[in-house]
Order: sequence, then structure tokens, then C-alpha cells
Amino acid sequence: MVGNPEDLGGQRGGVAVSEDMDDMMDMASLLAQEESSQIHSLRRGEVLEGTIIGITRDGVVVDIGAKSEGLIPVNEMHSLGADPLAHVAVGGKIVAYVMQPETSEGEVLLSVDRARGEKGWRQLQTLFESGESFEAEVTGFNKGGLLVNVEGVAAFVPLSQLVGLRPERNDTAGAGLQAAVGKSLRLKVIELNRRRNRVILSERGALQEWRSQQKERLLSELEEGEIRKGRISSIRSFGVFVDLGGADGLVHLSEISWDRTKAPEELFNIGDEVDVYVMKVDSDKKKIALSIRRAQPAHWDGIVDRYQVGEVVPGIVTKLATFGAFARIEDGVEGLIHVSEMGDGRVQHPRDVVQEGDLIQARIIRIDPARKRMGLSMRQPGEGGAAGEEVGSEESA
Repeated sequence: MVGNPEDLGGQRGGVAVSEDMDDMMDMASLLAQEESSQIHSLRRGEVLEGTIIGITRDGVVVDIGAKSEGLIPVNEMHSLGADPLAHVAVGGKIVAYVMQPETSEGEVLLSVDRARGEKGWRQLQTLFESGESFEAEVTGFNKGGLLVNVEGVAAFVPLSQLVGLRPERNDTAGAGLQAAVGKSLRLKVIELNRRRNRVILSERGALQEWRSQQKERLLSELEEGEIRKGRISSIRSFGVFVDLGGADGLVHLSEISWDRTKAPEELFNIGDEVDVYVMKVDSDKKKIALSIRRAQPAHWDGIVDRYQVGEVVPGIVTKLATFGAFARIEDGVEGLIHVSEMGDGRVQHPRDVVQEGDLIQARIIRIDPARKRMGLSMRQPGEGGAAGEEVGSEESA
């Protein structure tokens, strides 16, 4: 039997209503699943940014775009300062670390401190891999060294990795270490172990790297014969080292002063600023030879005008060597009396003829302004010997 069209229409209408209801249920289910997936998609350790929507004495409520709001307890905000809540405001943005995606109260538990620490670990890992140095502030100390905070990560600088602080020089009260608190140091990561929460930094390594870079630059820039300013960085028995701005050059004992009677420690103190003459730059061996006395040519200005070859002048014996004796004619001007110029016959050693401090009369036999040298003789005119002979390299010894 053929049914009534209205009945058929009613059946069709019933099917349509049923389908619409099914569609609405499916949509609601999808929305519920999407909302649910938002919270469950959060993972512990994830770092995200949210907007502060509330502040209580217990912490900060944050909208992180999930089904549930996030909560940052006050004890997870220490990195913001002594009074964390004073540094936040409703509507402000804040970066936080997910400690717990969903608590029993349905909240997302967050931490500002751990977010900063996560950033710090990532930064330290990058610095460790690249070997790059960086600036960080000293936050504390213990008997073994200094404590440093790098973007929320606690790091340690052992005494052995500090510049200018050694265990034997450190008093029991740690005054030297305490004085470093609050200062910024240039440091380098030399050990990193996140699993053990261990970060070791080195000031010494950072300084060596910086000085190495500066030395390469100076070696390419320095020119032999030029005069530069520097500071005395070390004093040794064989000479002094001068810091030219990140790299040290050696001033040998023979190039320190025209006055050979004084030791380096009598003439200079560490930190003194001096002019130096660049004698030699060895890029292969990365060595720089300097002279202080050659940067002070005034001592020899006019020597040719004041003295003449053949003139007899008084002098004071300042130093004895196997090949002869040095005598000071005036401040900054010395001459060499070769052993062959000390008298008749063969002289085995200058001490057989003169002693340091002796006042003598010597005849000028050679003046070499270019090399800042003067040759003297104790022989009388007409006597045999090596008068006028070049003593060569011995004169510079």
C-alpha cells in the first residue's frame, strides 16, 4: 500500500532531525576532545608564555591558552627578586615552565624559576659547544671558589680557575673571595653535566682565549721599528714582560735601560706604563721582542756633538763580562772597553784590571749613534791592541 505523502514527509523530517542531532553531538564531542587534548598536550618540562590574569598572596594565575588556568606559586618565582609579586602585574606576559600538566584541582602547575633555568641550561649548552666566553655576576662564594648564576642555573668557579686568587694566598676568612661578590667576570664553560646538575666555569680559560685572540690581532698589526705604549705585566731576572693590550712582549735585560747598574725591579713596578720599541715580531713562534731603552733615544741625541773619537773621558765601571767591561760616561750613555783594550799584554778577565765602581779614564775609539754604542780603550795612544776593532755581538751581551 502506498503511504500518505505527509507520512512519508514526516518520516523524512524525523530522519533529518535525527541526523541534525547526531551532527550536533559529534561536534560537541569533537570540541570536548579538542579542549581535552589542549591540556593533555602539555608536557612536563615545556616552556611557554602566558598572560597574568590574577595575583594572590599565594602566587600568580596565568592564562596559557589551555582548558585550565596555570598557577605559579610564590616559591617558584624567586628569580624575580626578594618580593616576586612586586615585579608582576595583571595583563603582563610571563614565561613559565610546566611542572605538572594537571593537578588534582585541575590546574596547570607552573614555575618561573625553572623556566629561567631551562633557558640557562640551553644557553650554557650552546656556550659549552662553541667554547665562547661570556660575562656573569658572582652571587656568592665558599672555601673552594666562587658561585655564579647563569640565567637561573647555579654554576661554580674553582679557585684554580680564577685569575689572581690562589689557595695559598686566600685567608681563612675568604676576604679575597668575598670581595668578588657582585662583580662581573668573563668566564668560559669547561664542564657541563645536567644530569648531575654540575656546571664548572673558568675565568682563566676565558682570559687565555681572549688573550690568544688579541695576540693574533697584534701580531698582524705590529710593525718592527714602531713605538708602542704598554704596561709592565711581569718582572723576571732576565727581563720584563710588557702587555701591549692583550699580548705580552719580552724586553730582554740588555734592552731595558742604558743604565746597566740597576736591576729591573729597581726601575719598574708591575702596572707601570712604558713606551717600547718593537724590535722583532715572529708570527710563527708568536713572540714579540721589545726594547725600552731604544724607545728613549734622547740619551744619545747629540752624542756626536758632545764627544769625539780620540777624546779621553772619565767613566765609572758598571758591569764586568768575560769579553770586557762597561763604563758609564754620563747618565744613559755607556761604552764598552773590550779586554783587548785594557792594557799591555793579554788580559784573561776584566776583573784582573778593574772592578765594578772603579773610576777610570778612557779614550773614545768609536761612536755608533745608530746602534747606540760607544767603544772605549784604556790603552795609551800608540799602544798595540784591537783599538777601533768592532767587537760585534759581544758588545750587546
